[in-house]
Amino acid sequence: MRATVLVLVENVNAYLPLLEQQGFYLILAPTPAERARAIRDHAGQIDAVLTRGPLGLTAAEIQALPRLQIICVIGAGYEQVDLQAASNRGIAVTNGAGVNASSVADHALALLLSLVRGIPQADAAVRQGQWPKITRPSLAGMRLGILGLGAVGQAIARRCALGFDMQVSYHSRQPRPEQPYGFCSTLVELARASDVLVIATPGGAETRHLVDGPVLQALGAEGFLVNVARASVVDTDALLQALEQRRIAGAALDVFDDEPQVPDRFKLLDNVVLTPHVAGLSPQASRDTVAMVGRNLSAHFDGQPLLTPLALPAANRLAP
Repeated sequence: MRATVLVLVENVNAYLPLLEQQGFYLILAPTPAERARAIRDHAGQIDAVLTRGPLGLTAAEIQALPRLQIICVIGAGYEQVDLQAASNRGIAVTNGAGVNASSVADHALALLLSLVRGIPQADAAVRQGQWPKITRPSLAGMRLGILGLGAVGQAIARRCALGFDMQVSYHSRQPRPEQPYGFCSTLVELARASDVLVIATPGGAETRHLVDGPVLQALGAEGFLVNVARASVVDTDALLQALEQRRIAGAALDVFDDEPQVPDRFKLLDNVVLTPHVAGLSPQASRDTVAMVGRNLSAHFDGQPLLTPLALPAANRLAP
């Protein structure tokens, strides 16, 4: 079977030939206009969709694709994919949890080092002919708190514990007794026990604004925040107020509420480091991500078990 895949993502093009070599026919639609046109013009051909969490796939789009059998999401997050609509139609959904964990963890450490050691400010000063001798904290021995101990959280924990002798604690929905890190039953407890709080939990309704004013207050004036997950996990207004009023020491952010728009208030601050949602991007991660999509697609169309299926809500067969 030569299945047709609608590709909505825009950042793995160099590795899409891996899917074509497996016999899949690709329709590329990385912009909103191309996406709408592809669904309108090719609805009767599309068997699968390749998307990512923020791009998602809506109930209306799922309903418009009568041949759709499987939705493959690159990365761990799938917050904008309508899982209920997929379940109602019996459509499988997979994600790429863990595939880009190393890349995201590397970026989290790069952000953390840049933030704590003041690397962007030092670089800018030297370029301007200045030679400031500013004392900055060392990571060694700091207390690290991780919100979410999935593949990304574990990769960050290993790097920090083994590379920087940091004391690692975490908060997640369930304790992970197989992991050698301390579990905090609440996020406020974790923030209070941390010098650095790293967010590595999926986005979506269940985690929206988990990091709010009380959590930032518990992190304190000498605490740092790093977010390589989803902006929705943090109450942005509360974070901006905490940064502007110096109620936390600083924040490093790879994700924002309305990407690619970044609030000007962030840009005016000297205690933030900002990157354009690139933590999961590396040649290795992109290659492995597309390879995982290919394995899931092949398994599905060959009638074999999926490698990374998502648990879907119970189907409502009465839904349109």
